[in-house]
Amino acid sequence: MKKLLITSTLIALFFSHNALAGETPSAPDTKQYFVNLSDNDRVSGPVKVIFGLSGMGVAPAGVDKPNTGHHHILLDRAPLGQGEDGIEELDYALLADEHNIHYGGGQTETVLDLPPGKHTLQLVLGDMNHIPHNPPISSDVITIIVE
Repeated sequence: MKKLLITSTLIALFFSHNALAGETPSAPDTKQYFVNLSDNDRVSGPVKVIFGLSGMGVAPAGVDKPNTGHHHILLDRAPLGQGEDGIEELDYALLADEHNIHYGGGQTETVLDLPPGKHTLQLVLGDMNHIPHNPPISSDVITIIVE
């Protein structure tokens, strides 16, 4: 009985992971970008960031509507799919911490209180479960200097 329970649990975990693993399709030619910031901009804090998206719509996390997602900012970390989690990052919900900021309410702008210095930012679109779409939608990585 114990062996059956363990086997059933492992099978359920396998299929639930695969059901969520970056399977939400993105619309062709979708672009995500920063509206008010460009690479190497010098800004004063706090920093207002306006998110841009064309080709798809914005919907809060948990809302299952085709061709929608919500924004995330990757702050001062490796670009999406690179770094220590590598390509596996594309298959799972994005982390929520000081380097992976979620806007699951469907927000299209924010204000970041960043210390002076260089900071990198990248926008990433997540599906209703915070998982990057397939193929992933993300902005270019930009560097800003907070004075």
